Amino acid sequence: MVRGKVEMKRIENSTSRQVTFSKRRNCLTKKAYELSVLCDAEVAFIIFSHKGTLFEFASSNMQKIIKRYREHARETTMVNNSTELEHNVENLKYETANMVKKIEILEVSKRKLMGQGLGSCSMDELQDIDSRLERSLKIIRARKTQLFKDEIERLKAKERLLLQQNASLREKCGLRPMLLQPAPAPAPVPAPPQTPPAQVKERENCSRSTESVEVETELVIGLPQMRCS
Repeated sequence: MVRGKVEMKRIENSTSRQVTFSKRRNCLTKKAYELSVLCDAEVAFIIFSHKGTLFEFASSNMQKIIKRYREHARETTMVNNSTELEHNVENLKYETANMVKKIEILEVSKRKLMGQGLGSCSMDELQDIDSRLERSLKIIRARKTQLFKDEIERLKAKERLLLQQNASLREKCGLRPMLLQPAPAPAPVPAPPQTPPAQVKERENCSRSTESVEVETELVIGLPQMRCS
């Protein structure tokens, strides 16, 4: 008969679980002993049952094997840490080189924005720098305008608060509320100087005499014609 496969899960029945534990432990001990004898190997294992009972096996001295295991584990940890440290150092060197390149690029870009080192720039690069400066100026001016507006609103609020405090103090002192002074009227525009009547009459006579003078521009060939008055 072929033995069926055992499902790998916890045996619920406590008696069956204890029987299986004893059989498998004895089988494991036998296999460990055979491995140590046939292959000249140091073999050790430690087992705690579900009730806390300790079972152990060692082909030689258990403490000696555990010490050897700890030393080997420490060496392995040191090698792994050294390898990891070297890997981290390589990554840091690579990141440092990238950061140095980025800093150099930023320094060159900064000098170009300050108007330095533009001799090697092409027309496209100059147009790009000009566009970046225009965008920066727009942002700066917008921020400046917003700060001015905020400052004006703050001063207006402070003015209203001071007026309220002033009115409250005058009311406590029994004084009439202070009236706001009206804005001063604009200065009148001076009228143009009047011309004396004699000069006006003389100008009118000059214009009339000018209109009464007739200038003939036609050219007449021959004897002049007699005109009857």
